[in-house]
Order: sequence, then structure tokens, then C-alpha cells
Amino acid sequence: MINEISVIGGGTMGNGIATVFALNGYSVNLVEIDRMKIDTALGAVTNNLNRMSKKGTITEIQANEALNKISPIIGIKNTPATTNLVIEAVFENKAAKVLIFKELQEIINQNCIFASNTSSISVTELGNVCRPDKFIGMHFMNPVPIMKLIEIIRGYSTSDETFKTIYDLSIAIGKTPCEVNDYPGFISNRVLLPMINEAVYALMEGVAKAEDIDTIMKLGMNHPMGPLTLADFIGLDVCLSIMEVLYTGFNDSKYRPCPLLKKMVSAGKLGRKSGEGFFKY
Repeated sequence: MINEISVIGGGTMGNGIATVFALNGYSVNLVEIDRMKIDTALGAVTNNLNRMSKKGTITEIQANEALNKISPIIGIKNTPATTNLVIEAVFENKAAKVLIFKELQEIINQNCIFASNTSSISVTELGNVCRPDKFIGMHFMNPVPIMKLIEIIRGYSTSDETFKTIYDLSIAIGKTPCEVNDYPGFISNRVLLPMINEAVYALMEGVAKAEDIDTIMKLGMNHPMGPLTLADFIGLDVCLSIMEVLYTGFNDSKYRPCPLLKKMVSAGKLGRKSGEGFFKY
């Protein structure tokens, strides 16, 4: 039975994951590398809960109870060994994730399930450094408290028991789980990122202006936001990283990252988080 979750990383995805589990009554250890980062993460959780309370999605009492369910932890080595589920939610870098799981393998009890919130990196390769049968991908969507989907990615050695436990848990926290096998980009990013990449190609080639590309996709395809706006929201560096995983993983030229995307990342134009991407913020 899972009742204690440790979320590694308190960024946008990590603090959102912690918020959702806490709202559903789970004890959550939110793990960061230093005091400044954990304070920032807790501030984001508080803001999430206050926003939901003001909208009437939850009550003020529920918001306070959820906040009290979250314990701040500084340092991966201090992650409680008693945790039932570890969810890694750090930046999309294979080497960084591998180091984290190797360290956790020596600390956490052997019955604990390890999950990665990776959006593109091989779950099989990550699981091979620790506990393959108890390793799985849980790809949450941003913003986590609002988006219903979780891609549940089975690694080559993920056991049926591990899969069922995480599938049922996803339903218990009000999400809609979809089973996906371990291939580069899974489903969401294998379909989404090439579309974004093609929109960047269209912009680079002067087919249309950024605003018009987005308007065509919004009004013509009924997308809630255009692909270039979405790229800015995701972060152009993240988009590039995922395209490179697809390009390397499939060895297929159709996944080649657009040169304009690479140039913008090199220039530090990363989207909303840097104040400028395809649009200015």
C-alpha cells in the first residue's frame, strides 16, 4: 500500500506533483538540494493551493490540510527510507537522473517503487541502474493540478504488479492513466514535438509569421494554443532536448531539430522563463 511519497525536485513539475498527492491525502516528502530551492518550491505549492481555493475548486480547509501533508527535505541523502514511492521530477537530463537513482537505490527500502517523470528519456535505461522490475515512468502534464493525463510508461523489465499499482494510484488521485511502452518520446512528445518543430521550420522558411502560424492551428485545428506559444510555454531548451532524443533514438531525419530552434536556444531565447522566445513576455 502506498501512503508516503517522496518527490525529488521542487520545480514546476515537482511542486505540482506534490500538490496533487497532498490534496488526495498522501504524505509527501518534497526533496530539494538547498534551503532556497525548497522555500521556493513550498511557495509555489502555497500559491497553487491558494489559487484553487479562490476559484472554489477546493476549500480553504482542504488547502491548509494539503500544505500540512508536505514535508520539506533538503538533500537526496535525507530522503526517508520508509517511502513507498519515489517520483523523480528534475530537469530532463539522463546523467542527472541516473545519479539520483543510484543514490536513492542505496537509501530507500527495496519494496519502494521508483518512478521518473521523464518526458522522453528511456525508462528501461534509467531503471537498469537501480531496480528494473520496480521502475516505471509517470509522465505528468503541466500544469499538474489541472491536467488529467498521466502517461504510464512500462520499461522492458517493469513488472505487472508495479504497473498495476501505479495505474490504480493514478486513478486514485483523479488522473487518467494511459499505458505506453518505452520508445523515444513515448506518445505525447513523439506526436507533439515534431508538430512544434515543423511550425518552427515554417517560421524559419518565411511561410508565415509566428502569430499567423499559431492562429491557423488554433482556429483551423481547434488547438487551445498555437504550437509556437506552446513551445514558449514548455521552454525552447526542453523542446530541443526532446527533439534530440527523438532524432538520436530513431536515427531518422524527420526528427532533425530545426536550425532556428537550436539558434534560439543558443541565444538564450527560451520562451516564457527567459522573457522571450517566439514571442515576448
